[in-house]
Amino acid sequence: MSEVLKPETLDGRHRRSERSRARIVDALLELVLAGKTTPNAEEVAATAKVGIRSVFRHFNDMESLYREMSLRLESEFMQAAKLPFTSPDWRGKLVELIDRRFSVFESIAPYRRAADGYRLRSPALQDDIEKLDRFLRMRLQYVVPAEALDADRLEALDMILSFEGWNRLRHTQGLDAVATRRVVDVTLARLLG
Repeated sequence: MSEVLKPETLDGRHRRSERSRARIVDALLELVLAGKTTPNAEEVAATAKVGIRSVFRHFNDMESLYREMSLRLESEFMQAAKLPFTSPDWRGKLVELIDRRFSVFESIAPYRRAADGYRLRSPALQDDIEKLDRFLRMRLQYVVPAEALDADRLEALDMILSFEGWNRLRHTQGLDAVATRRVVDVTLARLLG
């Protein structure tokens, strides 16, 4: 005969399961932060101090684990994006938008680079990144009035304020955060007139 489980037993199992799941995601984030852009399930399990079977009990495959990482990063980005602007004019709001965006880019850069490396194998990650890029563009269009920019200048502004633009300056060209912002400000001054 099967044992009847009491509600507190089920609650305890559920809490342990949730803690184990969170440790697995934390392990992936830790590995990526340490520079391991595409850790495998064995590395994640070892870092989380769980068995490999636990990884796949909580996540069907590595894609679903990367997707969970992506959702955590999206949550962090959305918190910053939803803060109200304090400036009364659009130029001041644009400065606030850039400050927030670049601050989040600094904190999520290793994870975004890892996601970018994995996204060609992951339709879910590809969708997540495209959704975030669409959101960033809509947020930019919300701040900058349509009459302030023609279509070409809007495209240029969207590019220079994208993760890819920021990442090129910070990672590829090796500029520090201050120099990156200075280059962006010079570009914006010429772009916006």
